[in-house]
Amino acid sequence: MGIKKVSNIFLFITLISAIFLIYLWYKDYEFKTKPLNQDIISKIEQKTKHLRQLAYKNYNITYDIPVLISKNMKNNLFGMAIYSYDKGIIIYLNKNRFKENIDYMIDSVLPHEYAHAIMFVLKDFSKKNAGHSKKWQDICISLEGKKCDRFVNNNDIIIEKTNPF
Repeated sequence: MGIKKVSNIFLFITLISAIFLIYLWYKDYEFKTKPLNQDIISKIEQKTKHLRQLAYKNYNITYDIPVLISKNMKNNLFGMAIYSYDKGIIIYLNKNRFKENIDYMIDSVLPHEYAHAIMFVLKDFSKKNAGHSKKWQDICISLEGKKCDRFVNNNDIIIEKTNPF
């Protein structure tokens, strides 16, 4: 194999790698600058509707809890439920975390935060175990949350991402 052939192979691999890096940069830029796609928004809306139905069925709660997507949350947060006297109860989901695992955000984080919101509706502002009391856990389970643990286990995200089934 001549030096020219090796040089051409190296050039080809370098060119393909550069194109791939540009593509990845563009996809990252696109995710950061555009809202979540409509398919993800629809999944969030469907899950929120289902959670409202479960809240009514299990706790007779009809309170409309808005779910907002935020790109300004700290990266260590997946979501949060907020109670304020002037704005009421709002659930925020971290947009950046949807890039890692959409299903985890919808099936685990959203019910987790909705359980906090229900605790607020029930006027239970317990700080016991950082708001993750046995009552909160029971509510989360009744909302069909897949993970009703106190905090996110990053291994859950990695395992789900690598599970081919």
